[in-house]
Amino acid sequence: MKYKKIALVLFMVFMANMTIAQSYKGFLEDNYNGVHGVLSNPANIADSRMKLDINLIGVSAFFGNDYIKINLGDAIDDIDKVFDKADRTPSQSNFMANNLDILGPSFMLSLNKENSIAIYSRARSFFNIINVNGDLLDKEGGFNEDESFIIDEGSFSGALNVWTEFGLTYARTLLDKEQHFLKGGITFKYLIGAQNAYTQGENVQLDYDANTRSITTSGQLTYGEYDFNTGIDLDNFLESSNASGFGFDLGLVYEWRPENKTTNQLVKDGNPVSNRGINKYKLKFGASITDISKINNRDGVNGLYDLNKTQSIDNFDGQNLEEAIRGNFDLIGPETSSADSHLPAALHSNLDWNINSSFYLNLNTDLSLVKANKLNSNRILNEVSLSPRFESKWLSIYSPLRLVQDIGFLWGAGLRAGPLYIGSGSVFSALISDNSQSLDFYAGLKVPIYQKTLKDKDNDGIEDKSDNCPKIAGPIENNGCPWGDKDGDGVLDKDDDCPDIAGSEENKGCPWKDTDKDGILDKDDDCPNVFGKPEFNGCPDQDNDGLRDQDDRCPEIAGKLENKGCPDSDGDSIVDIDDACPTVAGTIENNGCPEVTAEVQKQLNDYARTILFDTGKSSIKTESVSVMVDIIQILNEYPNAKFTVEGHTDSVGSSASNQKLSESRADSVRDFLINEGIKQDRLKAMGYGEEIPIASNKTSLGRKQNRRVEINLIK
Repeated sequence: MKYKKIALVLFMVFMANMTIAQSYKGFLEDNYNGVHGVLSNPANIADSRMKLDINLIGVSAFFGNDYIKINLGDAIDDIDKVFDKADRTPSQSNFMANNLDILGPSFMLSLNKENSIAIYSRARSFFNIINVNGDLLDKEGGFNEDESFIIDEGSFSGALNVWTEFGLTYARTLLDKEQHFLKGGITFKYLIGAQNAYTQGENVQLDYDANTRSITTSGQLTYGEYDFNTGIDLDNFLESSNASGFGFDLGLVYEWRPENKTTNQLVKDGNPVSNRGINKYKLKFGASITDISKINNRDGVNGLYDLNKTQSIDNFDGQNLEEAIRGNFDLIGPETSSADSHLPAALHSNLDWNINSSFYLNLNTDLSLVKANKLNSNRILNEVSLSPRFESKWLSIYSPLRLVQDIGFLWGAGLRAGPLYIGSGSVFSALISDNSQSLDFYAGLKVPIYQKTLKDKDNDGIEDKSDNCPKIAGPIENNGCPWGDKDGDGVLDKDDDCPDIAGSEENKGCPWKDTDKDGILDKDDDCPNVFGKPEFNGCPDQDNDGLRDQDDRCPEIAGKLENKGCPDSDGDSIVDIDDACPTVAGTIENNGCPEVTAEVQKQLNDYARTILFDTGKSSIKTESVSVMVDIIQILNEYPNAKFTVEGHTDSVGSSASNQKLSESRADSVRDFLINEGIKQDRLKAMGYGEEIPIASNKTSLGRKQNRRVEINLIK
């Protein structure tokens, strides 16, 4: 019965190709995880909080399924009876999965602020069952040979892989500019296979007939294996292995550092240095691809078997899986070399929020990049997790909340305390559930050497040991001490032009002056250099006409506002300074002077024609002086008008003598007027002789009328 059980169950044991997504859940998100950081993203170790990290030993293990559900409390009370009390839920596609990940002696070293390296050794085992008919699993504990059964397994594929890997990681800073920081890393792996077994079946069915004690199988089965112990030379391990390969991991990490200037750079001994002991980001996003690898099983064998056969159940007594297949079924064609083992390549993304300097929230996703039906391959279970954590240099505590493909919700916890790290990605969900589908744990020891944290208690950007005032913020220029304010005016001495006298900030710490001594400070005085009045913001109004001098066209003579401070003495709407006749009303067209009318012109000539001269001479007779006075009075009424003084004669005598006489008489009248105050530029004398008579020269009366002087307006 025992061997029948083993042969039947192991016939399906390797029809799996899935395992849990990631080891060391929660710990891999810790910024102080050191060399462990390369397992999920090789870029993690650049700009690390660790100067040197040496891992001594670390173990991570996982078991999960949807067939058997156990109570962790029963396991604690009596481990031997835990499976007897477990609930079983067989279905057409049950699965079981477990893996073991051992991180051996390894280290990471931060070369400088930009470059880091890591070397690690690691042993890994993937062993899973998926899409198994639960009825077959029920037979694992034995079955009644007197009861017939039929199990339809259908088509399946699976793989078991055990291997060792040695990794070399290099990571460096790619961008460090203001708020933006980017780093990248790559891991090169050398893989050594230890054991590999895989199977792929098509249309497999088991039909047991209790009457004949025979089992009828149908379908086809591909089976291959490689065993490290076959011909291995342990003294020459690396050279003697006939299953090996190469692989690599790639990763990038971006950090948003909004306070980069205050957290990243501090001044130490007068020089800027990077504060490498603290986390500088507010948000961090990482993306990586891991396990881009395969192992070439050079000495392994691969065979395709025909399962269409009926035989006695006794044929399977005392046989292991290999014996059960090779001893009872025929090959379809010759055996070939074993297929390469494909590692569980996966895409990882990670978003980390630095809530404050100690508390963080992490969102992580792990997605398989391997097809489910690929021969001799492993693939991870897709997963998304949300992990709050407390993080400090010597202690971190985290509690991942996870959704795992085919398993569901898991809740775990873990901690790092100096050299010790321990945790589980499912401990809480296992404790609170009566039907736990999975268990996992990890633990390890390491030697951590942290980056030195530069302290800056007052957050002024100067390291405390170089800060003359480490508890009070101050500028770098003053060696970390605040600038003084001796006069207490609120303006720092470095910015105060009058550090010993209180003043205003607007005047660079100096008191405002009153240069013109008008009681109005220069800052408020529109005319700081001239004594003025308050109502005019310190500007003067000399003529007290209500208009400040700078706006007054006549600042020394009072005038109306509508005339811009100028008087209009004659009231003709033309201010005196623009009025050619300021005391006589006039017209705008005549620049403020009255215009000479035809009546005035006639009156002038009436007066002028009465001017008498001594016979044959140009001298004016005394009796004509009063007439000249009347003419002067009229001319003064039109001070800007210009006139011609014209002399005329009769025709008695020669024309030449008459011309000369008319000119001299015109000059005589003009000179008289000038002598009496009429401006010279207003008068022009002209003689016309006998050329322009106004009456007949044949009569005495006519000749008298022609002997005349006219004063005419120059237009």
